[in-house]
Amino acid sequence: MSEAAEKPRVSEDDVMEVLGEIYDPEIPIDIVNLGLVYRVAVEGSQVDIDMTMTSPGCPAATQIVAEAKYLIEELEGVSEVNIEIVWDPPWDPGKMSEAAKESLGMF
Repeated sequence: MSEAAEKPRVSEDDVMEVLGEIYDPEIPIDIVNLGLVYRVAVEGSQVDIDMTMTSPGCPAATQIVAEAKYLIEELEGVSEVNIEIVWDPPWDPGKMSEAAKESLGMF
């Protein structure tokens, strides 16, 4: 049996679940519900993520990316994590989940 066949396969849902545990320190909402995660792709044991920040000058960007990378690397079956910060499309509050908008009183 090959080494790849022995490793459990991580799913995009597994990755999204972990990302849902990471909070923007300035806003008490996780990065998934904030709408910051644009794409998660799993290819074998490699995870690629495209995400954004609420603004290009976000002071927590380095912390959020480092925490995401660390936690995803801890998932069984993950050998590499690549996170790219993208600015297109730009983030806006409309990307937030209904629950996030409600918790911030945006209704």
